[in-house]
Amino acid sequence: MKILEKIFGDPNVKILKHYQKRVGRINAIEHNIKMLSDDALKQQTKILRERLDKGETLDAVLDIAFATVREAAQRTLGQRHYDVQLMAGMALHEGKIAEMKTGEGKTLAATLSLYLNALSSQGAHLVTVNDYLARRDADWMGRIFYALGMTVGCIQHEAAFIFDPKIEQEETKEAITKLSFKVDMQNLRSVGRREAYNADITYGTNNEFGFDYLRDNMVQESSQKVQRSLHFAIIDEVDSILIDEARTPLIISAPAQEATERYHTFAHIVSQLKENEDYNMDEKMRAVALTQSGIDRVERMLGKKNMYQEGSVEDIHHIEQALKANALFKKDRDYVVREGEVVIVDEFTGRLMFGRRFSEGLHQAIEAKEGLTIKQESLTLATITLQNLFRLYKKLAGMTGTAATEAEEFAKIYGLDVVVVPTNRPMIRIDAADRIYRTERGKSKAVVQEIKKLYENGQPVLVGTISIEKNERLSAMLKKEGIPHNLLNAKNHEHEAEIIAQAGKLHAVTVATNMAGRGVDIVLSGNPPNASEAEKIKQLGGLTVLGTERHESRRIDNQLRGRSGRQGDAGKSQFYISLEDDLMRIFASERLKSLMTRLGQPEDMPLENSLITRSIEAAQKKVEGRNFDIRKHLVEYDDVMNKHREVIYKKRNEILYDYEHEPKKLRERTFEMIENEIEQVVSFHTAIDKTQERTKNNGMSKAQERNTSTSWDMQEIEEVMSTIFLLSEEEKKYIRGLQPQSATNEVHILRDQVIQVLIQWASQRYEKLESSVGEPQLMRRIEKSVWLRAIDMLWIDHLDQMTRLREGIGLRGYGQKDPLVEYQKEAYDHFTELMNTIARQVAHTIFKVGAQSVMTSTLMQKRQQEIAPSKVFSEETRQFGGLLQPQETRNTQNVVLKKIKDASGQKVGRNDLCPCGSGKKLKRCHGA
Repeated sequence: MKILEKIFGDPNVKILKHYQKRVGRINAIEHNIKMLSDDALKQQTKILRERLDKGETLDAVLDIAFATVREAAQRTLGQRHYDVQLMAGMALHEGKIAEMKTGEGKTLAATLSLYLNALSSQGAHLVTVNDYLARRDADWMGRIFYALGMTVGCIQHEAAFIFDPKIEQEETKEAITKLSFKVDMQNLRSVGRREAYNADITYGTNNEFGFDYLRDNMVQESSQKVQRSLHFAIIDEVDSILIDEARTPLIISAPAQEATERYHTFAHIVSQLKENEDYNMDEKMRAVALTQSGIDRVERMLGKKNMYQEGSVEDIHHIEQALKANALFKKDRDYVVREGEVVIVDEFTGRLMFGRRFSEGLHQAIEAKEGLTIKQESLTLATITLQNLFRLYKKLAGMTGTAATEAEEFAKIYGLDVVVVPTNRPMIRIDAADRIYRTERGKSKAVVQEIKKLYENGQPVLVGTISIEKNERLSAMLKKEGIPHNLLNAKNHEHEAEIIAQAGKLHAVTVATNMAGRGVDIVLSGNPPNASEAEKIKQLGGLTVLGTERHESRRIDNQLRGRSGRQGDAGKSQFYISLEDDLMRIFASERLKSLMTRLGQPEDMPLENSLITRSIEAAQKKVEGRNFDIRKHLVEYDDVMNKHREVIYKKRNEILYDYEHEPKKLRERTFEMIENEIEQVVSFHTAIDKTQERTKNNGMSKAQERNTSTSWDMQEIEEVMSTIFLLSEEEKKYIRGLQPQSATNEVHILRDQVIQVLIQWASQRYEKLESSVGEPQLMRRIEKSVWLRAIDMLWIDHLDQMTRLREGIGLRGYGQKDPLVEYQKEAYDHFTELMNTIARQVAHTIFKVGAQSVMTSTLMQKRQQEIAPSKVFSEETRQFGGLLQPQETRNTQNVVLKKIKDASGQKVGRNDLCPCGSGKKLKRCHGA
């Protein structure tokens, strides 16, 4: 890469030169924009939209749009975009990632491209990492867009808002300054989610955008959807969302089965096992496995001779998960216990991930380990990874303070180039060499002494820790030394933002997990700033950042360093490391460890050694490379499921569209499934047997062909047809009567005749059913409900099948087969079967549900005064799932089911296939 740069020049420099020319043009028209009145400035939005309607491009209006936003920001917030912020805005508009150092004003820079892309009236999204930042930015930056006549929405976990300022009088400069960390909820009016999404610009978190996308593809009516098409998005802290959280899928789930006390049994068993004797642990690979000794011991405790033969697959799986929970997952590092619940801790950010659960029974295993109430396992209803969610946008951009180290991943997976935007003022922060100690205890003592020295001098200090556990341990040591400090570990974003905003004051000591308070500037002297105090702090050396441990990723370390030295301020950063740190213990080379041992260094004496520094960087690069491979591997597998998801959601949306706009097409689509099913059933049961096929291929004459027996099974055709629609005795007799003719007629001609007759009967039944139902739109509603129910229920089963396939596919590698290729092949087969089963279920269900609708309607009319319509659940309704509103099926558990019969009136046994057409046994379906 370096050689190519020497030959062709640094591409980043070339891009910045191009941007600089446009900045010059924007600055040239700034005076003209300043002369506009407030009303005239607001009219700019209308003028620019009219230009776009006439065929001009966004690029053509960029200069005037950026100049307009800059002036609006100056008038509303007293902040004028720097030239480098204009350059960042250009990068974002072009669908690139803008790397801007901490304190360079990413939030303000984003307003430029948000406004420009919102001019097309298709919506623009700003994606943040938490609800607090979404609220803050919508309230803070909303003033700019409001002044330009644009609407601003905000999506929260269980709420949605529109920026609607209540205070018209001019706000003080101090009040505006506080907006960088304080939210004025008076300006955010509560609205429905659809209204918030219909705003020109919408702020929200990655999770909420993702979950709303999934929920929109589960609705029963198009009017229930909240999102528009995914047009343009800027991801704030793009590295955190697209890299750190990329391996965490968004899942909408429902309880699957009752929790079992066996989790506690397995937790008790594994707690008695010993490492290196009963199991081996690989921290580097995050894997743990029983030894033969461990297997023998578990078998003795379970009272089994061979658990791999006697035990169920589920039991073995739960034992492995219990072992993983006990050995690999540590309290206050990987999770915390809050109010009787296990809450996951994000390994990169240190934030508590409320509402998220480990999958595959691991969360239940941890609950058992901690002696908590075990919650039900879940059934996945819909899922998508963040990687594939954001690839749905027509144009995607991002911004962060640290992207260059991950440029390859952004380019390969997301097609996003990184542009490093220069700082507004030269960076003068001192990044001191690492101080390396032999032990954790020696390092901690040195950190406390350094903090004490800085505190006594009055210099503000921010201390970064990598976990809540170490965060609280360091806090206890500082209390012992009598050093007042603020403790932050990402539990309350809004409260922490206020503390972080004041972390630059004289004598301030702030101990935080690496990412606590991210998104809020640390201003010297605090916020609002005090000029004399700020100058005094600069003389002391500015804000000092102390890292108590290196992270696996250089990017996270750089983010911590970046909290100091904003906007050309003085500052210093330094890391304190010990050989007992996780990174050094797990990934550092044995050569490095032996070197430190030979040196015989006292535990509280630091060492600065270039070999050790290079070893640390090598270890970090090794981990980064491994994590990149894992994420790339995840994308390759998830791309398969993504294609399935696209097809299913497209089919679902087509059904909704047909129902509302082209009802005749929905009828044609539904009856086509019946025709296809009839054709397949008849073709399958009238196939020429293999012996006849071979004879025919050897030159059999037509006379011989007519007299050769075939494998026709007219009785089976009759029975299968009866599960689609009821046949009269005359019709059954007619079908059976075709059997003797099969030897004397042309096989293919007769087969076509049978198909045509059955389709004709089905058509007559369908027309009769429509007339019985009454209103054509009611029949279309029944068709829509049957389609959506089939798609939704079978899609859930498919997700479960694909999860199980994914779990075991890695073993194919031992057979010299590529697991990914094998996964793609089998996934294709599963998906083909899914689509066929959906079509089959529609064909086998539509007549039953339609007939039941007529029956239920009649019953409701007769008993309207006695029973509320929502409570009418007849035996047949439960049998065939024939409810027009699927969400009401939750109330059917109280129905007592005495006997279930098929369409011909015969009793169905518990081990027979369910008459609903699901393909499952009755006891596993409607007989459960």
